[in-house]
Amino acid sequence: MSLPSDTIAAISTPPGPGAIGILRLSGPEAVSIAEQCFKPLGPKSLRDHPPRALVYGDLLDSGGQPIDRGLCTYSLGPSSYTGEDTAEFQCHGSPMVLTLGLEALFAAGARQAGAGEFTRRAFLNGRLDLPQAEAVGDLLEAQSREGARHAAGQLAGALSQKIGAVYSALVDVMAHFHAVLDYPDENIDPFRMEELDKVLGDQEGELNALLATCGRGKLLRDGVPCAIVGRPNAGKSSLLNAMLGWDRAIVTDIPGTTRDTVEEKCEMGGVPLRLIDTAGLRDTVDPVEKLGVERSRKAMEEAGLILILIDSSRPAVEEDFQLLRKAMELAPAILVWTKADLPAAPVPFVSMEIPTSVSVSARDGRLEELEEAVASLFPKDKAVPYGQLLTNARQEEAASRAREAVRRARTALQAGMTPDALLTDVEEALQALGEMTGQFVREDVTDRIFSRFCVGK
Repeated sequence: MSLPSDTIAAISTPPGPGAIGILRLSGPEAVSIAEQCFKPLGPKSLRDHPPRALVYGDLLDSGGQPIDRGLCTYSLGPSSYTGEDTAEFQCHGSPMVLTLGLEALFAAGARQAGAGEFTRRAFLNGRLDLPQAEAVGDLLEAQSREGARHAAGQLAGALSQKIGAVYSALVDVMAHFHAVLDYPDENIDPFRMEELDKVLGDQEGELNALLATCGRGKLLRDGVPCAIVGRPNAGKSSLLNAMLGWDRAIVTDIPGTTRDTVEEKCEMGGVPLRLIDTAGLRDTVDPVEKLGVERSRKAMEEAGLILILIDSSRPAVEEDFQLLRKAMELAPAILVWTKADLPAAPVPFVSMEIPTSVSVSARDGRLEELEEAVASLFPKDKAVPYGQLLTNARQEEAASRAREAVRRARTALQAGMTPDALLTDVEEALQALGEMTGQFVREDVTDRIFSRFCVGK
């Protein structure tokens, strides 16, 4: 029984026809396999051209027949994305051409790449650390400009550098206490004690600042769950369509048209939102609509932002303000007066605190006030550079463990405990930071991280 090839291949562009299609190879035989499946136009072979040069020629099928004319390039490890020899074909985005090309690569000795296997190899070969590898996935899934900018910053190593600075400072502390253990007759003078306490305090502060970014990081990565709620015909589906820029939800004058929650993603005011268009909230005997109303209430309970819609062209009623009170108890809320293109009805006096209120017209596309209100509720922290935000639970948990270990080490130092007691805590902090960067990480963790990648990445 033959062993599977160490050289992997995959289609790296999305399914379906497109202007460009890409086939990718990585592994010890990548260049040799590419030479079998590509014939340059001209007297030189592929390997006679320098690495990273784009070579024009014919892509061949498994029988050696041309199936397309395009470009090929190769790189030699370790100076490549994966750290191995790699090759890439850029051809027309025909699904049939790509399928025949991939079959040719398999026939020449490559095997199908697994999900995220190219990036996993980059991590295992030291070309990327774990935050950078996670950033690749975040960049592919980015739903907003800010999210893409942050992922690009993390891919460039911004978070890794910040973690590395804390790690280096703790290694210095650890080295000092190892020296104390090796030379027990040398006492730590008071000045040195103060200096070490300051170093530990500074690193605790750095980890505190890092953990404070997690909420914003998750927001940029996953988006804010935003429930659009109101009574029937308040303009919920119309607003959803206007925010998306296309007609996603059915809009009619018939109350109860929306029977179930409709979810889509958009960006507003620089904030990625996961919009949830809900069924109109009212008492109903219709069993289907009743289920929709129940889901609407559940969406409110799980939301990170609630848009309460009231039709400004009709007199508001107590039911509107009851809904507003409920929303304000559950999450940050914005009162949205809809249908601003129509004559406004008088607004009744209400003895309650009113949240930020805006006027919109889905018909005219007047959403500027809403954009400003959303941006003000989720402001960008300009003091934190792109890439230096924690974006997932794995990073947050490891950073939290590192901070708690540093706190314990500092407490032990101030209490005058023996050096070996401090070393235990400092080592635990270093272990947690190493898990963040991938220096120390379990295989099941990496499996979970790379499983969300597409096959060609």
